[in-house]
Amino acid sequence: MAANGGTKAILAALFANAGIAAAKFVGFLITGSSSMIAESVHSVADTSNQGLLLLGKKTATRRASREHPFGYGRDRYFYSFVVALILFSLGSMFALYEGIHKISHPTQLSSPVVAVVILVVAIALETYSFRTAVVESRALKGDKSWWAFVRQSKTPELPVVLLEDAGALFGLVFALLGVGLSVVTGDPVWDGIGTVLIGVLLGVIAVVLIVEMKSLLIGEGSGQRELSTVVDRLTAGDEVERVIHIRTQYLGPDELLVAAKLALRPGLDMELVARAIDEAEARVRAEVPAARLIYLEPDLYRVPA
Repeated sequence: MAANGGTKAILAALFANAGIAAAKFVGFLITGSSSMIAESVHSVADTSNQGLLLLGKKTATRRASREHPFGYGRDRYFYSFVVALILFSLGSMFALYEGIHKISHPTQLSSPVVAVVILVVAIALETYSFRTAVVESRALKGDKSWWAFVRQSKTPELPVVLLEDAGALFGLVFALLGVGLSVVTGDPVWDGIGTVLIGVLLGVIAVVLIVEMKSLLIGEGSGQRELSTVVDRLTAGDEVERVIHIRTQYLGPDELLVAAKLALRPGLDMELVARAIDEAEARVRAEVPAARLIYLEPDLYRVPA
């Protein structure tokens, strides 16, 4: 499933967040809890975000045009970047504003048991969504750590959903603590403190996503392991002496551009040069399927003076 960008994980998050958003908003109307309204807005933002991720996956499949000869694969990076901005502006900023307002103007909660029940159910649903994202990500993660996966993955949707779901789970715990401490102590300020913690958490996650999605959007090359594989496959033929220089860039999660200058064995005629180039391309594509666009320039290696 991870091969198609984690659609199952996106859909699981979409339906879970839509249901949770409605329940949280009802809870806010009953209790007046700032944590509940902050979490309601958070879930609405997350629901919108899943829709944007699906839209990005759809628009990225458009055929290349004269205006966009390399296709629209980066649409997935663009919409993931927009998701990070929404999480920051609509989720984090609103929660911080609401929490600070509640701390400076505390009001008693009504029917806090309703809020607790809704939050517990929401934690269960978010746990299911998060588990789905984890399962979908394992095939792409390999032996990397989860942090390395978020930092290095060229498939944007899964890191976004993973961090969103993790943020949602911790946010629900903060909301539950805020409501619970408000009830136990009789001081509604704790509800505001829980809301501020939600805002800070969402802000940190949003900034991480903004940094990573910006890097993908402006263009990232192959990782060291993949680059070494490409170079090894290029030089595996008898006619190729070495790679003089090479550049790679991901045009989308599943489309890698490779441009290289190859030093070929001296004395080859035109037919052998063309064959050597074709065979080098075939070797790379067999080992790195994402390398769909390969441009190779034959040359003779000259020792630098």
